[in-house]
Parts: sequence; C-alpha cells; structure tokens
Amino acid sequence: MQRIAVLGLGIMGGGIARNLLKAGYAVTVYNRTKEKAQPVLDAGAIWADTPALAAASAEMVISVVGDDAASRAMWTGANGALATMQPGAVAVECTTLSIGWVRELTALAQSRNARFVDAPMAGSKVAAANGQLSLFVGATPELFAEIRPVLTAFAATIVHFGPTGSGAMYKLINNMIAAAHVTALAEGIAMAEQAGLDMDTVLNTITTGAVGSPIVKMKAQAVIAREHSDTHFALRWMHKDLTYALRAADELGVALPTTALTHELLRMAMQKGWADQDFAVVAEVVRGD
Repeated sequence: MQRIAVLGLGIMGGGIARNLLKAGYAVTVYNRTKEKAQPVLDAGAIWADTPALAAASAEMVISVVGDDAASRAMWTGANGALATMQPGAVAVECTTLSIGWVRELTALAQSRNARFVDAPMAGSKVAAANGQLSLFVGATPELFAEIRPVLTAFAATIVHFGPTGSGAMYKLINNMIAAAHVTALAEGIAMAEQAGLDMDTVLNTITTGAVGSPIVKMKAQAVIAREHSDTHFALRWMHKDLTYALRAADELGVALPTTALTHELLRMAMQKGWADQDFAVVAEVVRGD
C-alpha cells in the first residue's frame, strides 16, 4: 500500500499524516477546516475537498475524529469516504467509538466491498508527533498482517485483540481505567493539600511508588500545579468515551460503579466550561472549585 487518505487533522490525525509522509507514503487529507490542514499540506500532503475525493484513489483510508457523529460524517453519504472507496480498499477507524456504531460501520464497509479495521489509539500529542502511538486493533489475522507495515509508520505499540470490534471494546476499557486513575490521583492530591503535606515530597513519592501508574506519572505534576490548559486529551473526549463505555457495559450486563462516578465528575467539569482543557481538570471539581 502506497496511497493513503487521512480524514481528520486534529492533534492525533495531524501527527499520523505527518509520520506517514515521513515514511514515504503518498497522503491525501481532508479536514472540516482547511486551515488546520496547512502544516500537513506544507509537509507534502495533498488536499481533498471532501472525504469522498480523498478516498477515491486511496488503498487505505484512516479516520481520526472525535465521536460517532463525526465518524459517520466522514464515512457515509454522497460525500463520505465509503461512496468512492475501491473494492478491497481498507477502511481504518482510529477514533474511539461506541460499539454499536463500530458494528454498523463494519457492515456498511462490507456492503461496499471495503475491508474494515477498528484501531483506536492511545497516547499523548507528543506520542502522535513522534510516531509513538499505541493502537488497539480489531481485524482478521490476515488483514492485520497486511496493514501492520503501514501502522508502524505512526505507532510504536500495536496490539491485535481479535476480530472487528475487539479493539474498540478494549479502548473503552483502557480509557475508563485511565479516567479512574486520574480521578483517584485528584482525590489524593486534594487530601494531601488540605493536610498540609509537602507537595514536592508527595509528588516524588506518588510517581515513584506503587500507585504511580503511567497515567498518574503523566498527570501528577499538572494536577498539583493546577495547570490544565496544555491539553493532551481533552475533557470532552474522555467524557464521551466513558459515556460509550457505560453504554457497552449496560449491554453486557456489567456493573461499573467507579466508572459511573468518574463519569459524573467529568460531567460536572464539563458544566464549568472546561471541555477543551485536559481531562485532568477533573481535579478542580474534586477540590470543590
């Protein structure tokens, strides 16, 4: 595969497109606002006015957007990528989506003789820029082996979970655990502050001890400093992901009380107007601000 289309050029999509260009692929891009695409165009990408035009000559189409609605807009309708994809081309959805929409999108792709892969990602904007993302892939073993060389252009860790939909399911699990870790971190920091502990000592001990998971290590300094404007993963998207996780758990008959509480705290942060800040801003709700 040499011709790839990337739909959506936010923090993650822009990083993916640039790393594909660095790897020597011919990349066509589409974004709702062309201004955001300019850095990628300057790096050598070709602009398309619609997802359909971007996908028409691509052997692989990668979508990296925000939610089910944005994904649906990229793939469906007269201007959607599925309208023009060639038989046998591969549709790769890297967005964290609801399980219901992944099932529907799989069927839509198959009805148009395209091959579908769910490959939601994890990683910060630094990881996206450096080609160090993690991908959780749902695909047949044969298709996974075929597309893996392309995925390695922008991902350092690629895990094949099984058939279509399994990558999407794991991503929801991953994010609900990450959100719970950061919320517990916020509670611990708030308690340490009120107790008058030395916060430099607290930071060092949290990040080097048993509770210092990778996400805790990543967020602890920002939580203590109350600095959330350097957005690596926006609050609005984590809130959306937990909404999808709770929906999937309900379908499976699994109780998620910790996730439900975390989701409510994130909702409270959303209501304060912090949707575009890093999701660790939930710490300000825990502090009572």
